[in-house]
Amino acid sequence: MMISVDVRVRDGLWAAGAFLLALVSLLAPLGRPVEPWLIVASAVWAGALVPISARRPRWAVVLTTPLHAVDNLLAIAPTTLVIFRAARSERSARRLWALVCVSAVLQAAFGGVHALRAGDSLTEWLLGTAFTVTFLLLFPALAGALVGRRKPLTQVLMERNDYLEQTRVLTANTARSATRAHIASEMHDMLSHRLRQLAAHAGSLERSAAEQAPELREQVELIRKTSTVAMEELREILGVLGTSTDADEDAGTRQDVERLVAASTAAGVSVHLDWSGPDLADADARLRRAVHRVVREALTNVHKHAPSARTRVSVAVAERVRVDVVNGPSGEPRGGGTRRGLIGLEERVALIGGVFLAGVTVGSGFQVTADLPLHPVVQDETAVAGAVREAPPPITADVLTVPRVIGSGCLGTLAVIPALGTAFVLLVVAIFSRGEISPQEYAAFQVSVTHEEEITETFGFGVLSGNAGCYRYHLRDSDDRDVELCFDNDTGLLTTKRELAR
Repeated sequence: MMISVDVRVRDGLWAAGAFLLALVSLLAPLGRPVEPWLIVASAVWAGALVPISARRPRWAVVLTTPLHAVDNLLAIAPTTLVIFRAARSERSARRLWALVCVSAVLQAAFGGVHALRAGDSLTEWLLGTAFTVTFLLLFPALAGALVGRRKPLTQVLMERNDYLEQTRVLTANTARSATRAHIASEMHDMLSHRLRQLAAHAGSLERSAAEQAPELREQVELIRKTSTVAMEELREILGVLGTSTDADEDAGTRQDVERLVAASTAAGVSVHLDWSGPDLADADARLRRAVHRVVREALTNVHKHAPSARTRVSVAVAERVRVDVVNGPSGEPRGGGTRRGLIGLEERVALIGGVFLAGVTVGSGFQVTADLPLHPVVQDETAVAGAVREAPPPITADVLTVPRVIGSGCLGTLAVIPALGTAFVLLVVAIFSRGEISPQEYAAFQVSVTHEEEITETFGFGVLSGNAGCYRYHLRDSDDRDVELCFDNDTGLLTTKRELAR
């Protein structure tokens, strides 16, 4: 609504400007003096063309032609802007130039009416028509047409750029996913197999060491546990890389969490599980992986920093999933740690829209809490494919040449400047020219000898007198005397001259 109001205000200002500019001819005529009522009528007509060009641009171009029947250049000059505006809004080049041709014919016809009234010769009419058609019609229409083509071209280029940018993102994500899948496949086929062998050999070695070398049992047990943890971390990495493994299918379920708790209990840590709500077997895989990672990382920290503390693992499944791992105070000295595991947990929880907290409890214990959405809203990277819109129309060779044509069009807009500039110069000349004749110059004018052009080129057209073909000038050095010069319409020679009292 604000935009339409601004456009109306702007059009109103342009219309008022065109109207007032045309009325200046009442005080300073640019050419042969015209009857005042014709100047007022042409001013009203020029001002009305501005709002018409906004609603009916084609009609506005045609309606500029009647102004050429009136010798009021200040009313004709603003029509270049009307034609420019109409041509800019016309999308069909064929209709535009057909409209220009019709307007040129009408402009020549109305110019002929003016030539008959003013007594101009055929040559003067042809030259005047050629000038007005070229500079006041063709150039503004060409400039408007070229500038009008810039907007749809810019729109196509912007849509094309958006499409290519989205395609680039999709291609990059696809390539990234393919690389991840390839890395995950290599890790699954090679590292997973080696770690399984290592865990199996460590288990056999642990049994043998228990019978033959009991002093090595702790070291062998450490090797077995380390290989088991490495296997779990490998499964976790494969899950991050997007590769589905057997462990991923079970990660984060109640059975999986019970298995993690049982492993910690078997390692000598006092852990109790409190699960409330349904199982997460059918939940989103990202949610289940997050639950698994939080419980596993928290229990790992308990093993490192508080192995003798009592620990409680709580999983509450409702509209959201809340995971709490709380351990009591421990007699072992608290290690510094790097907190990298907790930082990784916080990032993973944030990716699916959850909240992660970790810190020391009131009783000098430690608590890890994750509040997770039951239905994560974070989309996979491949979901960007759905955002790619339909490809815009191809940019043809013809369209690619338009920028060069637009460069010419920008120069073509200068066609408006000569028309308005000429009117401005003539206006200044008319305003500052007093239209005065000295007594000596007046005495030198001879009837049937002095030509009209000799007078008008030197002294201008003066003021329209009451008689047809007569011009009135002020007699210099006299406050109350004017002179009237009358010319023949056919020959242009001076027919009568006389002094008049004001």
